Amino acid sequence: MYQGREHAEHLESVLKLHYPVKSEWDGKRYIGIFLDWDYTNRKVHLSIPGYKERALKQFNYPTPRKPQHQPFPHTPVKYGAPKQYAKEESTAPPLDKKGTRFIQQVCGKFLFLGRAVDSSLLVPISAIASQAANPTTDTLQQANQLLDYIATQEDAIITYSASDMVLNVHSDAGYLNETKARSRAGGHFFLSSNNDNPPNNGAILNIAHIIKNVMSSATEAELAALYITAREAVYIRIILDELGHKQPPTPLQTDNATAEGV
Repeated sequence: MYQGREHAEHLESVLKLHYPVKSEWDGKRYIGIFLDWDYTNRKVHLSIPGYKERALKQFNYPTPRKPQHQPFPHTPVKYGAPKQYAKEESTAPPLDKKGTRFIQQVCGKFLFLGRAVDSSLLVPISAIASQAANPTTDTLQQANQLLDYIATQEDAIITYSASDMVLNVHSDAGYLNETKARSRAGGHFFLSSNNDNPPNNGAILNIAHIIKNVMSSATEAELAALYITAREAVYIRIILDELGHKQPPTPLQTDNATAEGV
């Protein structure tokens, strides 16, 4: 069993023979993520200070004139409508190569931030990235709104509390809220306790996937979301088991009674 600083220093010395290596013995930074340990309350707070400022400077993006608190344009709600129709595709003119590259760079630059600490970026980046091959001026407006939102908000912080390391999953779906009559699946994966009402915790994974197939109803979209989240949960369970945290049956929570009954 390899334990203790002696073995860690041996590993470090071997790696330095072949790669440039920097050591972080106080455990306050990992792959650019800063860790603020609160041992008294058994919590750790993760953030990436300065990341968004450096990224916005890279794009020479100006400070927005008005604060933006919505990362992506919402689909207007039509109250009382007897039917819900698919979102219409954009008829706006296409972007040139420079504009297309800008869209792709924005998605690539902020995807890491979204996956690491700020899950509010995942849906807009997913929606914009789905248009990245053939973006239009509408796509550019969406990207600019996202950048305005990022520039407006404070640095995101995600907090993890000590737990029993039992995987829990919340699943949800949005019906026909993407172009080409597509729906969206969302999932929140966190580690908590093994009881009927486990307390929420910081996400170890958040997903925001566009469902490839056309869903015929909101219930079918919720079922697809349950399948997608269950599929993701499988490998997380395997990892936790390998780490020594044996898992009971993993609960999947949904807000659709029909999907739950099925």
